[in-house]
Amino acid sequence: MDFATASQKAKSFTKTPPDNVFLEFYGLFKQATAGDCNIAQPGTLDLKAKAKWSAWNSHKGMSQDAAKAAYIAAYEKYAPQYA
Repeated sequence: MDFATASQKAKSFTKTPPDNVFLEFYGLFKQATAGDCNIAQPGTLDLKAKAKWSAWNSHKGMSQDAAKAAYIAAYEKYAPQYA
């Protein structure tokens, strides 16, 4: 399975994963497609944006290819539960 297929299938999960799983996918997707986090950290009152920023920033320094491989592994791990 390639990254594009995994990301497309993850978007069509029939069950909504919990926030921690969503953030794992989000952080890996952003790292795979954009590289290291390149936006300022949101303010502490914007909890959703701050959580997304933290998820992306937690993969700082990971290559885009490694992030794609990790995303595919995460998809394969969670697909049986949420697909």
